[in-house]
Amino acid sequence: QVQLVESGGGLVQAGASLRLSCAASGRTFSNYAMGWFRQAPGKEREFVATISRSAGITYYADSVKGRFTISRDNAKNTMYLQMNNLKAEDTARYYCASTPTPRGTDIYTQTNAYAAWGQGTQVTVSS
Repeated sequence: QVQLVESGGGLVQAGASLRLSCAASGRTFSNYAMGWFRQAPGKEREFVATISRSAGITYYADSVKGRFTISRDNAKNTMYLQMNNLKAEDTARYYCASTPTPRGTDIYTQTNAYAAWGQGTQVTVSS
């Protein structure tokens, strides 16, 4: 199974930007569809964005559409989440997740579709 490690979180003011990274190891990264999720205290883990194996297909939660951009570099075994115009409601622990998929066009928005998870990185946005 692939191992995932997130980084790039921090404390920023509203309107600022952050870029999260998710480094993968252990398996062929390009065989996996990837996703970003987040969880705020007292709330369920929620979908943020997903990207297909080849990076040709992406999909976003409505709450982040137009502000966040998911991408991946298969040569570096790394996925990214560029977050712009951050809001206080974006405050959460952000997790990356992976799942093997035979098709290059597959993307997944459900938590139970993912086989492996990182430990998360905290993003705090002050208003």
